[in-house]
Amino acid sequence: MSKTAENLKEALAGESQACSRYMAFSEKADKDGYPGVSKLFRAVAQAELVHARNHLKAMDAIQGTVDNIKLAIEGETHEFKKMYPAMIKDAVEEKEMDARHSFEYAMSIEMVHAKLLKKALDDPGANADAVYHICPECGHTVMGEAPKKCPYCGVDASKFIEVA
Repeated sequence: MSKTAENLKEALAGESQACSRYMAFSEKADKDGYPGVSKLFRAVAQAELVHARNHLKAMDAIQGTVDNIKLAIEGETHEFKKMYPAMIKDAVEEKEMDARHSFEYAMSIEMVHAKLLKKALDDPGANADAVYHICPECGHTVMGEAPKKCPYCGVDASKFIEVA
């Protein structure tokens, strides 16, 4: 791999992490009563997302939709079959229960994501009017109505985030 390719990969990881971090910081600023800071963090997070997307384009890592779905299934499957089980084992051995629960939620939901993506791969043109609901606690993702309670963490349906 060339030095530039390595740099793009590192930059993508950094920008992606910054985007996630700043979105979390925005939520915290809102809860703490600082709406101006919250907006700033959301704006900077969006800019970081633009940077990440540009790096992906420079890496030629965005393919056709069907290939992108296949790549996403591969990534989600790797996470729930290999990555998270190993991380959970380490967290248990180190008695890091918050990390363990975070990893367990993620592992469970990555399986859900893989199933949703496999369904999309079967018919990429379907579900144009679909509405998805995301649990804000564990990330559980459902197409259609949110369940009354999240089956993974118990969050009430009213808290789910709608993605239409």
